[in-house]
Amino acid sequence: MKITIVGSGDAFGSGGRAHTCFRIDAEGRTLVVDFGASAITAWKGRGFSSEAIDGVIISHLHGDHFGGLPFLLLDCQFGVRRTRPMVLAGPVGFRARLERTLEALFPGSMAIDWKFPWNVVEMKTGRSQEIAGFRIDTREVHHPAGAPALALRLERGRRTFAYSGDTSWTDALVEIADGSDIFVVECFSGKEPIANHIDWPTLKAQLPRFDSAKIVVTHMSDSALSREAEMTAEGLTVAHDGLVIDL
Repeated sequence: MKITIVGSGDAFGSGGRAHTCFRIDAEGRTLVVDFGASAITAWKGRGFSSEAIDGVIISHLHGDHFGGLPFLLLDCQFGVRRTRPMVLAGPVGFRARLERTLEALFPGSMAIDWKFPWNVVEMKTGRSQEIAGFRIDTREVHHPAGAPALALRLERGRRTFAYSGDTSWTDALVEIADGSDIFVVECFSGKEPIANHIDWPTLKAQLPRFDSAKIVVTHMSDSALSREAEMTAEGLTVAHDGLVIDL
């Protein structure tokens, strides 16, 4: 399994980082986790093609995590002229929100004669399913987005990738990370507690509870980025755009 951090930023582009987007390559399949509004630029900046994607999994329905999908779909249609299917999976309510977003940004896009089938799957919390060749497990976390926010666990072959999504502290993160090869966890605030996100003092205190071979911190504000040396001293990897991790 190879993980490429295409985008590691928060909603505000702190540190000049792109919105959340992770590419997961494992045993001949490619799954993308989140595709935020600026992800298409970061994706192409890495020399990647949208033709390579077998599926996209969306953790929650905020623009910095799913807002790039209209651009991805239109690139598939008009850029690479994709013909093979693509699966798009997200929380309950994903289909309607995606269709509204497409129509808001590109009116008439839902009436396009799409040259490739893109299929929407709505994932029910706590239920395991296979998507694009990966086994996917979810847990609901605490982050208001007008639809459930999900932590994700992806398995293919002998490797497991876990991801917190956006959330305040919840014990569901310990469960989703248990026994994983890599756990990517958000840490928005460097010091002060903030609603709906994790802060560094809380994450640091909870680190002994995680059973994961590698922990990567992402989605950091400027205050969290200023704590990078402390995070590294705790044995964590701080994500940055373009980081590649081979498992």
